[in-house]
Amino acid sequence: MPGYRIKYSTLSIGAEDFHLCSLRDKQQFADPDGLAEQAGISSATWPLFGQIWPAGQVLAQTLSGMAVQGLRILELGCGLGLTSLVLQRLGADITASDYHPLAGEFLLRNSVLNELPPVTYHNCDWAEHYLGLGLFDLIIGSDLLYEPVHPAQLADFIARHGARCCRVVIVDPGRGNGARFSRLMLGHGYQQMADTVNLLDDPEAPFKGRILQYQRLLA
Repeated sequence: MPGYRIKYSTLSIGAEDFHLCSLRDKQQFADPDGLAEQAGISSATWPLFGQIWPAGQVLAQTLSGMAVQGLRILELGCGLGLTSLVLQRLGADITASDYHPLAGEFLLRNSVLNELPPVTYHNCDWAEHYLGLGLFDLIIGSDLLYEPVHPAQLADFIARHGARCCRVVIVDPGRGNGARFSRLMLGHGYQQMADTVNLLDDPEAPFKGRILQYQRLLA
């Protein structure tokens, strides 16, 4: 037995349905080998990767209508892998990544649930350097700016793995670190795009936050 309880959900993304296996609730915890503890993941934050978050659904919906052919794409903090599964079904060249020791297992399980080939997966610590990971044309993620240290770590990681003309799409629910992240991205040569969508101003929107978009154009 894994030591945690799960549940199954079906979400409609674009014109497609996706089936997800997730943790039953935010009270689940199991770290028998101490892998999460070694990674600095506390019992309180351990179950967060295994939830279906509104920001993740917004990212999946946003990417479901985007032209992705010919792009090498990296999802950061993939969690259950919803957006990566959407892109896999679109035939994109998608690589998923996360820091949680069980993220890869749940991503594989959800790939099978949706009758998709396994998504390429890498366990990534943004503070580390991964020479074999390579460069990407599009880097995406949702609710990544969770802690005060994350803006600098994330901006540096993106700078190391973004191709010369890289686009970045981050769905941010407004935890107070977005402005600093944008300043750091500017320092790495990424301009914030003018068509950034601000959902905080829409009282009817089920998600309160912003879709942060950046573009780097190097000659």
